[in-house]
Amino acid sequence: MGNAVLDYRDGSIRSFLSMGRTVLVQARDPAKLCEELENAIDGHRYTDVWKLFEQHMGMEGFPRKSIVNMLLASFSESRDVQWLEKAYGLVERAFAESKQNLLEKETMIYLSFCLASSGMPVPASTVLRKLVEMGEFPPVSAWSAILAHMYQTASGAYLAAELILEIGYMFQDGRVDPRKKSNRPLLTMKPNTTAFNISMAGCLLFGTARKAEQLLDMMPRVGVKTNANLLIIMAHIYEKNGRREDLRKLKRHIDEAHLSDVQFRQFYNCLLTCHLKFGDLDSASHMVLEMLRKAKEARNSLSAATFVFEAVGSGNTSTRELVSEQSLRLKKSDGLENARPNTSLPVSYEEFSRDRNFLKLEAEAKEILDRLLGRLQMQVELITTERGILQPTERIYVKLVKAFLEAGKTKELAEFLIKAEKEDSPVSTDDSALVHVINSCISLGWLDQAHDLLDEMRLAGVRTGSSVYSSLLKAYCKANRAGEITSLLRDARKAGVQLDSSCYEALIQSRVLQKDNEGALHLFKEMKGAKIPRSDHQEFEMLVKGCAEGGEAGLMAKLLHEIKEEQRVDCGVHDWNYVIHFFSRKRLMQDAEKALKKMRSLGHAPNAQTFHSMVTGYAAIGGKYVEVTELWGEMKSFASSSSMKFDQELLDAVLYTFVRGGFFVRANEVVEMMEKGNMFIDKYKYRTLFLKYHKTLFKGKPPKVQTEAQLRRREAALTFKKWVGLF
Repeated sequence: MGNAVLDYRDGSIRSFLSMGRTVLVQARDPAKLCEELENAIDGHRYTDVWKLFEQHMGMEGFPRKSIVNMLLASFSESRDVQWLEKAYGLVERAFAESKQNLLEKETMIYLSFCLASSGMPVPASTVLRKLVEMGEFPPVSAWSAILAHMYQTASGAYLAAELILEIGYMFQDGRVDPRKKSNRPLLTMKPNTTAFNISMAGCLLFGTARKAEQLLDMMPRVGVKTNANLLIIMAHIYEKNGRREDLRKLKRHIDEAHLSDVQFRQFYNCLLTCHLKFGDLDSASHMVLEMLRKAKEARNSLSAATFVFEAVGSGNTSTRELVSEQSLRLKKSDGLENARPNTSLPVSYEEFSRDRNFLKLEAEAKEILDRLLGRLQMQVELITTERGILQPTERIYVKLVKAFLEAGKTKELAEFLIKAEKEDSPVSTDDSALVHVINSCISLGWLDQAHDLLDEMRLAGVRTGSSVYSSLLKAYCKANRAGEITSLLRDARKAGVQLDSSCYEALIQSRVLQKDNEGALHLFKEMKGAKIPRSDHQEFEMLVKGCAEGGEAGLMAKLLHEIKEEQRVDCGVHDWNYVIHFFSRKRLMQDAEKALKKMRSLGHAPNAQTFHSMVTGYAAIGGKYVEVTELWGEMKSFASSSSMKFDQELLDAVLYTFVRGGFFVRANEVVEMMEKGNMFIDKYKYRTLFLKYHKTLFKGKPPKVQTEAQLRRREAALTFKKWVGLF
């Protein structure tokens, strides 16, 4: 038995040694192992490559520089997640063993690009950061393309914004002297307008508008020039963050700039949205009426000029592009697909390495920026353009009507809609916007508002058909409001409106229910005397039913949906947020505190934006960690007793302040809350921050005698240190 086993082993060993690529022979000969490793890399035999590399690491450590970079380039080129992770792990190991001199700048840039374009933003950003640590500064044409690909995910978008803030900080306020020859490699990394535009557009699309504003504030300090795209991105940032005064100041630059129809539409959509946020219905309605007036003038001018154009055989009616709502809807259908970056460039490392100035990456970054801007454009819903002329959509009518009704301004609403009807294309009296609004109010049970609007129509001399009176009268009958019925009947007769038979039937039924048989008989005789035919159709009920069942959503259906589904907006919050933001930005925190106190006393609930302004204001002053701690306790208490939600930007700002100040008990609370909410946290940033300010904190043995508070602080710091991966 023993001999049989020995024979089997001998046979196995001989068989193993007879293999062409024997591992044991290679293990005894490092030079041969390197040769085999190179051959495996050239043959793209990734499994063999990794096995041979691990053998070399076990014998001699890292192979020579050329092989390490060949391996990294080959794994990157595969675009396979498994091998990309192996390549990234190799870089991490090289830094851990202080062998980063083996890593070439070009290879690292290619790896970072491939990681980003393969949906791996965290390792991609780490490789970029490692490059900067090494003093091998990647040109902006290269790293801007890497950032652009990171915007495939929300976490990547947030991380990309952090990266550009880190890089931009190096160039703030003229820190790098461009006259020094030694600074030339560093200056190639300086962020440009494209890089900032990509980052801010991505932040807007993923809902981190305050991070976008942080980037916007950095731009003049870095010395980045403004272009047309940047102006529109600024408008979106100001609108999202409620900076209406900044939007108004921007308008002068917009009017002077050479913008396309699409860009003009985006700016005025932002301005109009901001007016609505602040409850400034006068400015919003004035904008709509002004658009209608100019559109009417343009239509008249176009009609007059049509004959002349046809006479000279010209097919062009406008030098501006024609963009309709229908074309926007078609673009929206494939918006997400178009927004996904094209990962085909560069195809191979060889092609990548030939492009010494990274021109292809620069072109790809601009292409992705165009896609991001296209997605921003799709968010425009209040304004459209026709032949270069701005025009309001039904959506803005719906929002304005809702705002007027919620504010109790029925008279102003009627005046606005009547003026709008005069400026817009004429329609039948029963199909006007005002009639649709009245019908919507009736459907919602807002009968007083419907009656007020009908009165305003009558006083303005606007004639309407019997259907509106009939609908309101039936609703009054159903609600058993006898006084209002009498008043409405009187108004209908004054207006010369003849009620239909269904309306008389409702009135008669109402009188019978009130046991007013004489009144019911009188109404019956009146109907017979007027020779009103009996009618089975019920127009209003059919209209409401049609809205409920769907189909082509008209103005009434959209209005009903807006009122029922959308939450009521507290416009005062935006006003006070702007005030608090102003004081915080100027570092006048006592005034900001007073404003917050006044805001609450007036019944306006602070939101995440309010607290974000306060936290960043305290952080800008420096040393105000106790105030932020008190604010944090207040925020937690407020959130537990209200519907306020913490967002990533707010919690990240709080966490940064606590880590900077060494308040690790509170920092761990924030981390726990962010992880519970599945929010992305940039651990690399916090690891760097810890090493910068608290490197020696609690490093030695703990003292024998400690208070409970000291023990708690020590444990919290060590917990945080472990969380960021420092041990």
